[in-house]
Amino acid sequence: MPLSFESVNKLSAKLYDQERRYVYTTPKSFLELIKLFKSMLQQKRDNLLKNRERYESGLIKLRETAEQVAIIEEEVKVKQIEAEVKKQ
Repeated sequence: MPLSFESVNKLSAKLYDQERRYVYTTPKSFLELIKLFKSMLQQKRDNLLKNRERYESGLIKLRETAEQVAIIEEEVKVKQIEAEVKKQ
């Protein structure tokens, strides 16, 4: 928190130099800053969890598909052998 107090005070001095307006920092404004940070952090966490779930479900589907492809390839090999036998 001391870093944020210091940076806000520097920016308020800069704003005064440019605009000739005072900006007051109150404990309420810092509480609002913390509240905003917490809400943004929660949004990021939710987004990461959602993306992780999508990634994991995609991996599961890819594995299932790979298993099905392996089974189909085995069936195709058997059918090819049967077709060669019938052809002869």
